[in-house]
Amino acid sequence: MKELFSIPVLPVVLTLLAYQAGAAIQKRTKSALCNPILLAVVLVALFLFGSGMELEDYQAGMKNVSWLMTPATVCLAIPMYEQYQELKKSMRAMAIGVAAGSAACIVMVWGLCMLFGLSRTLTVTLLPKSVTSAIGVPLAQMGGGLGSLCTAVIIVTGILGSVFGEAACKMLGLTDPVAQGVAFGTASHVVGTAKAGEISPLVGAVSSLSLVVAGLMTSVILSVLYGFL
Repeated sequence: MKELFSIPVLPVVLTLLAYQAGAAIQKRTKSALCNPILLAVVLVALFLFGSGMELEDYQAGMKNVSWLMTPATVCLAIPMYEQYQELKKSMRAMAIGVAAGSAACIVMVWGLCMLFGLSRTLTVTLLPKSVTSAIGVPLAQMGGGLGSLCTAVIIVTGILGSVFGEAACKMLGLTDPVAQGVAFGTASHVVGTAKAGEISPLVGAVSSLSLVVAGLMTSVILSVLYGFL
């Protein structure tokens, strides 16, 4: 069995099958809670636990695929290009919304970390939770945080935004596509943006632009904030 686990392509096949299973379950149940990414994470974790496959073997097999995540983010430029004319009309509103959202995310995390008495290392690790991992992980490491934990927190944040984001927009009365896109992109980065694209092309485009701007703003804010922690 251990020889089977050492096959380099096995983790990739396992991950793709888990995602396809998650997508099939969501299609059948039509429930926001059955997010394909969330289900894929659970299925892969259950397989690793039940089969005895070492996490190191799985990570080694997924190394090249994980590397592709960063350049794949560039594909978010496509919806922005397609909706360029609509985006031009709302640039000021998007800039204000993203700035407020980025600052609110950082202040909320910082405040909760102070409230619960978390260490500086954990605080720095959690602060970039709402930006894409390509930006958030280096930011956390730059401040002395834990890159692996930051990755997990960013993934969980994105999944939560994807699962509950649409319902939250309805509950808060956010019906404008620009407002919805800013909310998804600022709070739940790439994973939330994928969900935003399912709502409408414009929401997806706004979310794509918002996550990029939010990443830049968060980088600037945290670079200054680290000096006070």
